[in-house]
Amino acid sequence: MPRNDMTIRLAGEAGQGVESGGAGFAKALTDAGLWLHTTSEFMSRIRGGLNFFQARVAEHPLYSHVEKVHLLLAFSEEAVTENVGAVVPGGAVLYDEGFKLKADVITRHGVQAFPAPLTRLAQEVGGNKIMMNTCALGATAGLTDFDFQYIADIIKTNFRRKGDAVVESNLKVARAGYDYARQQYGVKFEWKISPLAGTPPRMVINGNQAIGVGALAAGCKFCSGYPMTPSSSIIEYIASQATRFGVVMKQTEDEVAALLMAIGAGYAGARAMTATSGGGFALMTEAIGLAGMAEVPVVIAESQRPGPSTGMPTKTEQGDLLFCVHASQGEFPKIVLAVSTIEDCFALSARA
Repeated sequence: MPRNDMTIRLAGEAGQGVESGGAGFAKALTDAGLWLHTTSEFMSRIRGGLNFFQARVAEHPLYSHVEKVHLLLAFSEEAVTENVGAVVPGGAVLYDEGFKLKADVITRHGVQAFPAPLTRLAQEVGGNKIMMNTCALGATAGLTDFDFQYIADIIKTNFRRKGDAVVESNLKVARAGYDYARQQYGVKFEWKISPLAGTPPRMVINGNQAIGVGALAAGCKFCSGYPMTPSSSIIEYIASQATRFGVVMKQTEDEVAALLMAIGAGYAGARAMTATSGGGFALMTEAIGLAGMAEVPVVIAESQRPGPSTGMPTKTEQGDLLFCVHASQGEFPKIVLAVSTIEDCFALSARA
């Protein structure tokens, strides 16, 4: 029976709690002493579409995701049909019993179908079907035989601001999902998760957040930026901490203005930075020349897309890397620091 070596994918529409549910489960696994590598895919929509959050769990450090999924937690019918092909033979799809799809959509792939009354339990136990994702979170823990207390602790942390009644309702719903999945399908699902004893506390953090933490730790006092995927969360994180660390934060009208403001702040003596991706960095090249000519230090966090423009459909590359080395006119020196791990994101951001 495989233990502490599996990949779980949560998939569904924007607004169904795919990201928040996945993040909560990831935190619970980390609190249990396990190592994680998570990845997510999402459409540019506030509601609807098809998103997923994937977590690979192990007893040792992880540096990449894998294509094989052992458990798919599907919040919509489309999530089942579009993701079942990623599930390994013998793996399982956990989904709401109210979905209007036949089990052979899943089983013909050699994958087990685990329908569960997620919405019904949320309504009956918690009084609101919106808690379906909480029920699913509990069911995932039940399937994998993961200690429910870690799920309970995350629920208490995430919902405590909403009051004791909300916390209690979510705990009951999660427990109902846990008990149902464990009793109905626990024996059939072979992948299990157990806490690791004696491991030091760790945080759940992504690369962009680590870049923000590194910048703040190094004394960044000015940050300007224009939102551009996948760099936006660097700016968002620093903005969320700006008051606490005395950072002046400016959202500008475009990428050119973002870098020009950062250069101006650097000229005034502040440790300044901006963040962007390939297309935005291309717009910044003339301003990079200004920084070189004026000999003003400035930091640009450049989050690469998987290829030119918004990326390529059939292959990927680190195309921005060489562009950063040769950006703008002249032969003034540019220091390009390329990260490869979360630890790098923190350390090299602080160094920059």
